Amino acid sequence: VNVVESGGGMVQAGGSLRLSCAASGRFLTIFEMGWYRQTPGHEREMVATANIDGRATYAPFVRGRFTLSRDNFDNTVTLQMNSLESEDTATYYCKANVKVTLGPRPADFWGQGTQVTVSS
Repeated sequence: VNVVESGGGMVQAGGSLRLSCAASGRFLTIFEMGWYRQTPGHEREMVATANIDGRATYAPFVRGRFTLSRDNFDNTVTLQMNSLESEDTATYYCKANVKVTLGPRPADFWGQGTQVTVSS
């Protein structure tokens, strides 16, 4: 299973960015799929995830600024980030929780990460 991210970059505070993620390969089902972020010296934290029905869960710090959408046909998720703040600066990672075979448990697959930098 390959998880590939695109988007990210540098933007001024108040601006917008869109992150996209696509999962590919041979697998049965993608359960949860979404975005996490990490800054140096800190643990990786959840930003937004969507379950198999597309219902999204957001971290409290999102405060309505981000919107996560999921496409089960293309196995993609897109995170639209508006009203960005300097505190949103981080490396953003996409994670897909995937059932690869008929085994008992799904497994997490991560992308390589994409940098988001918000200047104040």
